[in-house]
Amino acid sequence: MDTGKTDNILTLMAKAISVAFHPLFMPLYGIVIIFSTPTLFGYLPFSVKRLLFLIIMINNVFLPISLLPYLRYRNHITSWTIDNRRERMLPLFITTILYAATSYIIIRYPVPAFIKTFIFGVFIISLSVTTLNMWWKISIHSTAAGALAALVIVLSFKMNSPLLWPLLIVIVSAGLILSSRLKLNVHNPAEVWLGFFLGFFGLGLVMWFF
Repeated sequence: MDTGKTDNILTLMAKAISVAFHPLFMPLYGIVIIFSTPTLFGYLPFSVKRLLFLIIMINNVFLPISLLPYLRYRNHITSWTIDNRRERMLPLFITTILYAATSYIIIRYPVPAFIKTFIFGVFIISLSVTTLNMWWKISIHSTAAGALAALVIVLSFKMNSPLLWPLLIVIVSAGLILSSRLKLNVHNPAEVWLGFFLGFFGLGLVMWFF
């Protein structure tokens, strides 16, 4: 296989990884991790799991995605990937408001505090990324990857459960995500690593101390 074909394949793989691990999906992945690991949260009633999943799906996946055509039509964004830092401001602001709404809704429900803290931590990270984006194009994919890694580690410690396989999966996934963002040349190494550590320490500290 020649170099050109290999590079094309790697680029296609990087694009596929970027779509599969889009930041909008990460809170859903986080909820799935919480509910699927061998901890007390796995024994929550199915009705509670379904409700939480639907709230996040509607507020933080369906609504942001449904707004993209309007933003494109109004020329607030010039591409679906929103690679321009200035064009990111409005979508990030909308996403942060929606996370704030989700956090407010879930805090009012009788669900474990760990889950409430997770959603609140995602809101804090979204707010931090939106603020940083005023000056620097931080990698949001990497931020989400770091947050998932922190979630598994904190969950393992707080539930006293050795979550080796989930941790291995999120670490490998994080490596693929960071590599894909660099391969697509949408971020430099500093932006990628800053995003990862912001997500890791941001969510980790919120969930550990609250």
